[in-house]
Amino acid sequence: MATRSTELKQDGAPLPLKASGISRNRYIANMRKHWMLYLMILPGILFYVVFKYVPLAGSVIAFQDYQIFKGIWGSPWVGLDNFGFIFTYQDFYNVLRNTAVIALYQLLFGFPAPILLALLFNEIRIMLAKRVVQSLFYLPHFLSWVVVGGIVFEMLSSQGVVNAVRGWLGYEPILFMQEAGYFRTIVVLSSIWKEVGWGTIIYLAAIAGINPNLYEAAVMDGAGRWKQTIHITLPTMFPTILVLFLLQIGNFLELGFDQIFNLLTPMTYSVGDIIETYVYRAGVLQGQYSMTTAIGLFQSVIGFILLWIFNRLARKTDQGLW
Repeated sequence: MATRSTELKQDGAPLPLKASGISRNRYIANMRKHWMLYLMILPGILFYVVFKYVPLAGSVIAFQDYQIFKGIWGSPWVGLDNFGFIFTYQDFYNVLRNTAVIALYQLLFGFPAPILLALLFNEIRIMLAKRVVQSLFYLPHFLSWVVVGGIVFEMLSSQGVVNAVRGWLGYEPILFMQEAGYFRTIVVLSSIWKEVGWGTIIYLAAIAGINPNLYEAAVMDGAGRWKQTIHITLPTMFPTILVLFLLQIGNFLELGFDQIFNLLTPMTYSVGDIIETYVYRAGVLQGQYSMTTAIGLFQSVIGFILLWIFNRLARKTDQGLW
């Protein structure tokens, strides 16, 4: 006779295990046994609690006419008036369009870049050369955008390297950082240069986890390196690629303030002014806290909707975040 809930079956299916004192004790014993692992993840948990969850309470000022000296409790409630204002504000649509276009470029060109670089790293057979090349590609990640912005301005200035090469070829110099038509390309390329090496780490870990027997079997079947990449490496990496794609989709409208702020000039505002830089000017410099909080809340809602849609699509391939 079955004595445990997991052994009882109804219509051939096991019943779910019920919560009990035994299971709780098992969890407590597991935490005591692996307390060092739990201690290692504690800083990460505290980071998200302090900087992600606690600030959510401040989102209520998006529904208020927030006045800094009265605080949240003393400021009057205005309902959805702030959202109505931003949707009727002409500059907001220009800012939203710039953010969406640059984010789309980042997704189309920036997201595949570390995947391709990881595949190239995987083909390097001399370990010393591989480590040196990887270190060179990792290095820009540790530079701040202030430094990278200075490098970009110097290289693209009228006396910079790019215009020097153009001069050797008989072309006139171009002030790239003052031309609106070049700004988005510069943003995408500088972002790729800075982060592509660091982005390969997870993909290289996924490649390292592939069973070598698969490659040996493919070689015996006559498959070359290209076919091994197409039929073994990429399909095995697909779950990792999908998860990172969903995470980037969730932050689709969050391009980051540092990069754009350090590359933006008055002549490129029409194509480079994004949500973060607009929120900085309107919220921090002009004190329009309620309106900018409403914009940030709108930005988060759009990200969540995109994440939910693409996660539902990913579930059709038995993948996804939840």
